Amino acid sequence: AAPAPDIPPLLARRRIAIARDAAYGFIYPANIDTLRALGAELSFFSPLAGDALPPCDAVWLPGGYPELHAPALSTRTALRESLAAHVAAGKPVWAECGGMMALFDELALQEDGGEVHRLWGLLPGRVTMQKRLSGLGPQQLSLDGHVLRGHTFHYSSCETPLVPAARTARPGATQAVGARAGEALYVHGA
Repeated sequence: AAPAPDIPPLLARRRIAIARDAAYGFIYPANIDTLRALGAELSFFSPLAGDALPPCDAVWLPGGYPELHAPALSTRTALRESLAAHVAAGKPVWAECGGMMALFDELALQEDGGEVHRLWGLLPGRVTMQKRLSGLGPQQLSLDGHVLRGHTFHYSSCETPLVPAARTARPGATQAVGARAGEALYVHGA
């Protein structure tokens, strides 16, 4: 095997706080390895356990099942306030799937009424859980001459006044629009 190319320490002296617990568990080891190879110091915390947001330069809220833990997550007002202060200081939050769900104002556990939980309020709008699968399959996003690849698997929809900065597409497809549009990339507060 060829030796791995030298990876510049672009994240040296940067601390990234990563949510990791039963609500936020979709973390690929390769992503952790890459952050460490880039020189980042990683600090894990548990929103479910009521952990405080660690001192950090950036926050990563990975995917998971926040809908299964919405009552507990909605009570984490100290974390909500810490995240709001983090964003107000101009520091980034990377949130994907379940991580992004928790950033919205509300999470509705059923599409036809039922429990609604106030979550962290960093993004305006409501995420609603649905009975049917609403997104499945590989996705890619062309961004600044690079292609980011990932996948979609979710049972939720989002209502927000935010306009997507970009949308993903299936590999090999051009950017889709309308009902065939891929996942939204929101940029808020940048």
